[in-house]
Amino acid sequence: MDWLVVLMWLALMSIGLMGIYAVGYSDEHVRFFDPASRSSAQAMWVGVAFLIAFLVMLVEGRFYHFFAEALYALSLLLMVATLLFGREINGSKSWLALGPLSVQSVEFMKVATALMLAKVMGAHEFRLQNVRDIVRAALVVAAPVGLALGQHDMGSSLVFVALIVVLYRAGLRTWIVLSGLFFVFLFILSLLVAQEAIIIFLGLVFVGIFMIVSQRYRYGLIAIGIIAVSTVALYFGPQLFDVHLSLFEALLIAHAAMLPVAAVYAWWSRLHYIFLVVGFFVAAVGTCYSVDYVFDNVLKEHQRRRINDLLGIESDIKGWGYNVYQSKVAIGSGGFTGKGFLEGTQTKGSFVPEQSTDFIFCTLGEEWGFVGALVVLALYLLLLARLVGIAERQKSTFAKLYGYGVAAILFFHFAVNIGMTIGVMPVVGIPLPFISYGGSSLWAFTILIFVLLKLDVAQYDQQQ
Repeated sequence: MDWLVVLMWLALMSIGLMGIYAVGYSDEHVRFFDPASRSSAQAMWVGVAFLIAFLVMLVEGRFYHFFAEALYALSLLLMVATLLFGREINGSKSWLALGPLSVQSVEFMKVATALMLAKVMGAHEFRLQNVRDIVRAALVVAAPVGLALGQHDMGSSLVFVALIVVLYRAGLRTWIVLSGLFFVFLFILSLLVAQEAIIIFLGLVFVGIFMIVSQRYRYGLIAIGIIAVSTVALYFGPQLFDVHLSLFEALLIAHAAMLPVAAVYAWWSRLHYIFLVVGFFVAAVGTCYSVDYVFDNVLKEHQRRRINDLLGIESDIKGWGYNVYQSKVAIGSGGFTGKGFLEGTQTKGSFVPEQSTDFIFCTLGEEWGFVGALVVLALYLLLLARLVGIAERQKSTFAKLYGYGVAAILFFHFAVNIGMTIGVMPVVGIPLPFISYGGSSLWAFTILIFVLLKLDVAQYDQQQ
C-alpha cells in the first residue's frame, strides 16, 4: 500500500474541511458540526469517502478490468437519466436525485471513462497506427463529452479531453499533440489579432515547415517572395479597374495560389509528407476563418463574456467578472503569511460567490497567504508525481494507462480551478479535488485514486 498517497489524500480532505468551515463561520454558527452548516455535511461525506476507499480496496483488482465496460455503460445511463430527469443548478443540468441523495453523475463518469479507455487501449491488438483503433478510443471519450455538453457542463466536457495524455503515453506522436495545442493557440490568437496578421503568420509557419521537412531552403524563400509580390499585386492591381479587395482577401488568394504549386512540387519530388503540411495549413486557415462564427453562435453569452474578460477584451467587475475580481482581491489581501484561520474579512463578508465550491482556493489564499497556497500547490504536485510513479511501475498496460488517466484528470481539475480563481483561466465551474464542497466529486476522486492503489497492491501480491 502506498501510504504516502493515502496521507496526502487525508491532508487535502482536512484542508478542505477547514476551508469550508471558514467560509460558513459566523457568530451564529460557531460549531463545526452544526447541522445547518456545510462543514458538517462535508464531514459526513468525508466519512463516506473512508468507507468507499475501504470497499474499493476489498474488491479484487481484476474486477476493475473485467467490468470496465459494464461500469462505463452504467455511468452513461446515469448521465442520460440526468439529462432527461436531472435538476438544473446554475445553468447546468447535471444533478440527479436518487431518493434523498442528489449526485452529479458526470463525476463518476470520469472514473468509468478512465477505466474504459485503459481497457480499450490496453488490449493486445490495439495499435495507434490503426485508424479504427484510434476511432474506438476517441468514441470512448466523445460519448461523455457529448452528454456533458448536453447538460451545459462545459468544464466537465473539457476534463474528458485531458485524457489525451493517456494516448500520448501509449505512443501517440508528439506532433499530433503539438498540432492540437497549436489550433487552441490559433483560436485564442484569432480573438486578439486581425485576420490579416494571422494569415501572414500562418504563411510563415507553412513555409518554415516546408523548408524544414523538404530541406529546400532556397525554394522556401522564393515562395515567401512570390506570396508577398502576389499579395501586393492583388491588393493594388484590381483598384485600376474599380475593384477593391481587402488585404485579408488578397493574402488568402495569394496563399491559396501557392498550395497547388507546393502540391505539384511535392509530387514531382516525391515528398509525400508535404501534402500533410498543406492540409495542416488549410485546416489552420479554416480555423482562423471560423473563429468568429463559433464564438458568436456556438458559445453561450456568459462563456463569451468570461473569455473576453480573461483576454482583456472587455471587463465588467460588477457583472460577469465579479467572481474572479473578488477572488483575486481575497487572495491578494492574504499577503505572504495570510490573515489567520477564521480571520479572512473577504470570506466573512461573503464577497465571493460559490466560495465553498468552485472558489474555495481564495479562502485558503486569504487566510493562509502565499505560504499556505504554496503548501497546497506542493501537495497536489507531490500527489501527481507519486501517481505517475505508481503508473510507471505497473506491469499491466491497463493499470499503467489507467494511472495516467487518473493523473490527467486530477491535474486538469487543480490547474484549471486554481487558474480561474487567480484570473488566468476562464471560469468553467469545476471543483478543486478533495477540497471543494460536494460529495459527488469527493467520492469520485477517492474512487479514482484508490482503484489505482488497489491495482498497485494486486500487482505486488502477484509478485510475492
